[in-house]
Amino acid sequence: MQVKTQVEDLQNYLTDASNMPGGHAERLFVPETADEVAAVLREATEAGASVTISGARTGTVGGAVPFGGYVISLERLNKIKTIDKAAMKAVVEPGVLLADLQTAVEAEGLYYPPDPTEWSCQIGGTVATNASGARSFKYGATREFVSALTVVLADGDALKLRRGEVFSNADGRVELTTESGKKISAKVPTYKRPNVRKNVSGYFNETPLDAIDLFIGSEGTLGVITEIELRLVPKPEGFFSGVVFFEKHGDLLGFVDEVKAVSKGNALTDVRASASLVEYFDDRALSFIREKFPETLEAMAGAVYFEQETTAETEDDLFEAWNEMLERHGADIDRSWFTTTDADREKLRAFRHALPVAVNERVVRNKQKKIGTDMAVPDENFAGFLKFQKEMLDASGIDYVIFGHIGDCHLHANLLPKTDEEATRSRHIYGRFVAQSIMLGGCVSAEHGIGKLKSKYLYVAMGERYLNEMAELKKAFDPKGILGRGNMFGLEYRL
Repeated sequence: MQVKTQVEDLQNYLTDASNMPGGHAERLFVPETADEVAAVLREATEAGASVTISGARTGTVGGAVPFGGYVISLERLNKIKTIDKAAMKAVVEPGVLLADLQTAVEAEGLYYPPDPTEWSCQIGGTVATNASGARSFKYGATREFVSALTVVLADGDALKLRRGEVFSNADGRVELTTESGKKISAKVPTYKRPNVRKNVSGYFNETPLDAIDLFIGSEGTLGVITEIELRLVPKPEGFFSGVVFFEKHGDLLGFVDEVKAVSKGNALTDVRASASLVEYFDDRALSFIREKFPETLEAMAGAVYFEQETTAETEDDLFEAWNEMLERHGADIDRSWFTTTDADREKLRAFRHALPVAVNERVVRNKQKKIGTDMAVPDENFAGFLKFQKEMLDASGIDYVIFGHIGDCHLHANLLPKTDEEATRSRHIYGRFVAQSIMLGGCVSAEHGIGKLKSKYLYVAMGERYLNEMAELKKAFDPKGILGRGNMFGLEYRL
């Protein structure tokens, strides 16, 4: 195991994709086994040192940014242990890259659906944040594919958890036994979760609660994940994909509403349009993408990127079904882009991924930080929330783009201030969006987690009572509060 203490060796581990400033740590540990992880945690517990878990550091909420104490990097726990084609499962260590896992399972004729935008993320990080991405429209988030976990706790003891084996009891408690025989009783928080398709705002809860779900989306605050068993599905035979342009925003929203309606519960054999992803780009987003893809149509209100899984028998009928739907909603079919080939499909995916690149380039030129939203609201309130956002942003005069997972009523509004004054107003606008989302029954974070940067908004959404319930849950697994200090609860929080 590598142990590093020099400033120059620690530097790359003091920030993540959020660019949150001020990160610092005393020691960096790079273990290669679960036993080495346990040894570091025992040392940290004895020393009272905080522990920050570091993966690929692709998170955008400061979750991997340490403020003192130890950093444990899981980059060397990076083995794909098994891929069982017959059982359709894979067992991996947390440091495995998502892209590497996708490639490995597809070579076996299998498919791992979760697809966060950043493919360089590590599987452990996706479990710790319950990451989702575009295909969550059909498949749900990472939680749906985690069947077993090994978790090392703050005292170095371990839990082995398998889905379907341990549930919360009638009193709302989860009773667990560690590898050493220690009993842990944890009370599940009682807050009501928003009725939204995506939500990673706080610890997961439901009645009854499967114990494994306590750790999925817990952001490194309850334990360190050292082994993951993932459920896989058969690799789709083919795909029909499209980027479709609309001159009228109302037509676009009508199209999305119909796609959502016909996709719900439809089997592939129904030979009806049934999308696996439905992504949105507003007119400003198209202008940004045009820097990378000059062929992007001009004078459009927006575009939708969709994907449909197909077979040789259904491909023609599905193309017809999509065409009919697009005609009903006034899409510019003749100038939109469609493909059934893998090569051209990758071009459409590149189109989708060109936007974050173009946005980040603009951020660099502006010498200001972007302020990006990550809220989801109930279906019935989505159109109103989007209208509220666009009107406020247009009135502000601040540059912005809106894009994202419209099928899940979850969009990212990226504010791009050019001056300090605009940056201050952008933060105020973000707060207004948070308040509006909560008022509409939405969440404060749909897929990026809470980390350190959104802890104040989680407090606004939940209040003192429910944060205390979360704290009691954390205390059951981490009595000294050393794990992920500052994540979810705020840096000032102490158990």
